[in-house]
Amino acid sequence: MTSRRKFLKLSAAGASLLSFPENVLANTTEVNKPIAISTWDFGLDANEAAWKILKQNGKALDAVEAGVKVPEADPTERSVGYGGLPDRDGHVTLDACIMDEHGNCGSVACLEHIMHPISVARAVMEKTPHVMLVGDGALQFALSQGFEKKNLLTPQSEKTWKEWAKKSEYKPVINIENHDTIGMLALDNHGNLSGACTTSGMAFKMHGRVGDSPIIGAGLYVDNEVGAATATGMGEEVIRIVGCHLVVELMRQGKSPEEACRLAVERIIHKDPVRAKNIQVGFLALHKKGSHGAYCIQPGFTYALHNESGNKLYKGASYYS
Repeated sequence: MTSRRKFLKLSAAGASLLSFPENVLANTTEVNKPIAISTWDFGLDANEAAWKILKQNGKALDAVEAGVKVPEADPTERSVGYGGLPDRDGHVTLDACIMDEHGNCGSVACLEHIMHPISVARAVMEKTPHVMLVGDGALQFALSQGFEKKNLLTPQSEKTWKEWAKKSEYKPVINIENHDTIGMLALDNHGNLSGACTTSGMAFKMHGRVGDSPIIGAGLYVDNEVGAATATGMGEEVIRIVGCHLVVELMRQGKSPEEACRLAVERIIHKDPVRAKNIQVGFLALHKKGSHGAYCIQPGFTYALHNESGNKLYKGASYYS
């Protein structure tokens, strides 16, 4: 009898092949493009915004920025941007990074009061000699670039935080407080890749905590010769293996996107099998030729893909069933 784990793997692989009947596995020179792919259910709405740019022969970089700005501005999303749950001191601090086809990248971490950290990250990339700005320095730069200062702590998030503060127990729930991120990858009609990643971080984290999302190579990596990857889940574990760089390098070695994501997940589990049973980490990868794949520790990770066939949600295969 086929196990549930095997079934999920087969289903995910089948979905990838059905979406891309002439993908890289078929040894074709034809590239499947354009494509927008992003993490979690809210990736569907993000993909729609990205697709408006891609279908007009726009750049992947513009598409991923526009896409992730959708959940950043949504007050009902509790893990990204405006509406994100605060740290244990009641501060909503945001992390984001962006990377283009040339290897240019920008990042902000522990940024407060700015609704769209992804756009600040892009400004860091394009208007400074640096890759990352953090904290008050990132805020001052954002204000100097004309970004509006705003209170990001919504009434609902404040209510949730005050309820949590009564006991101050830090017990993240897998696939809820434990994912916190939208990562988006895009391949445009010009054959170029870009990626973006943005989050409000773990709910009720220590003030100043930064996860993998704004760290190039950990939460996001793009190599225009090979492919791109983004991550979600327990950021500390992704940082420890420089996860997205690892996924891209595995694709460079000939692994399919899903296989590369699986090997990265298994490396996390191998380092600490006991800890891995209680956390979620998921990787999402897009090959230069248009094939895609995802893999996670725990079941429940979803991702959205938009191509010429439409915008669809998929379940990522998982190590544990």
